[in-house]
Amino acid sequence: MGTGAISLLFQGFPYAAGSRTLKIFTLIFFFLNLILFIVFTIITVARYILFPNIWSLMIRHPVQGLYVGCFPMAVTTLINVSVRTIYQDYGFGGKRFLYAIWWIWWVDIVISCLCVWGMVQIMITRQRHSLEMMLPVWLLPVVTFVVASSSGGILAAPLQEFSSSHALITVVFSIFMVTIGLSLSLIILTIYYLRLMVYGLPEGATILSSFLPLGPIGQAGFSILLVGKNVKSLLPLTYGDSEILRASTTGDTINVICLCISIVLWSFATMWVIFALLGIQEVARESRFPFKLPFWGLVFPNGVYANLTVELYTTLDSSFFRVYGALYSVVTFFLWIAVATRTMMLVRNQRIFEAPCLEDMDSLMYEYKRKRSTATHSESEGSKSRSRGTEAEV
Repeated sequence: MGTGAISLLFQGFPYAAGSRTLKIFTLIFFFLNLILFIVFTIITVARYILFPNIWSLMIRHPVQGLYVGCFPMAVTTLINVSVRTIYQDYGFGGKRFLYAIWWIWWVDIVISCLCVWGMVQIMITRQRHSLEMMLPVWLLPVVTFVVASSSGGILAAPLQEFSSSHALITVVFSIFMVTIGLSLSLIILTIYYLRLMVYGLPEGATILSSFLPLGPIGQAGFSILLVGKNVKSLLPLTYGDSEILRASTTGDTINVICLCISIVLWSFATMWVIFALLGIQEVARESRFPFKLPFWGLVFPNGVYANLTVELYTTLDSSFFRVYGALYSVVTFFLWIAVATRTMMLVRNQRIFEAPCLEDMDSLMYEYKRKRSTATHSESEGSKSRSRGTEAEV
């Protein structure tokens, strides 16, 4: 996800846009993202085939199980670059390639549905949660819909060349997904705000999750902005009896409304950027926290926030959004470099690999053995006492 977000930033960088250099860097990070996605998918599948019992432990874990939502979101980053750069910029594959990507998007929607409804159901019925331990990682299963909707917005534009009906269906499903995903995200963020007010900031490295709200909010703003542009180009319809869809002003009206919503969401995301920075500096002053895998959670949310900022520049031709979007994109890129470098250093000594669900199982086994040992010792003492009593009677 994080590496895919960087490829999107190179793709839409507001300076030297469309240059050969930016396209090359976009493709470099795209193929790096693709290789990482394939490798880790194979490793993950092999893990659960060889050790099938781990799946139930992982899916019931109140934190690790939520990261299942990262899989369909990683796919969407590959879809976005495939459409905008490989297909539209280089014309690779033609209609067949575009429709192949479109069908992959539908598969991604199915997986996202399983995350949104399936994982939320598991959170309610199988996992143990509390307000004090609540973190923004609750967003991960539901944000899959928001991210998938943005890919629909990117796909709809080239689909119009071949079928306006397919493009319109894609836009409608994008609206459906972003509505559900954003609604659930705002509910979860309300709970998180309450948790901050009642229990204060999360401790240690968990404070880094404060940037996660940028993901659903920033990507929702980007998706809604694309919805407006696509609706404007698709309407008015030349078929059907709907007066609204056949009216000449409907497309422009919806486009303006979507633009306003995107600006509101960008403002909301900016608020969370400030909250996250204030929270991290507060926790960092009190204690140092070691580098761990959660640091990767910094890249994707900041990347989609920068992406929304740049998209607002292309829509409004605003110098502010252009400069701010470019600066934020550069900062996010250097953040990726820092996290990737540190990760490779720790991979060598294997200190970065963790499995919280297995650690919990180890602690449960230790507790079980301790109780078993205590019970056995008590039974042994009881038997000795009874034998002494019998000898005394004799």
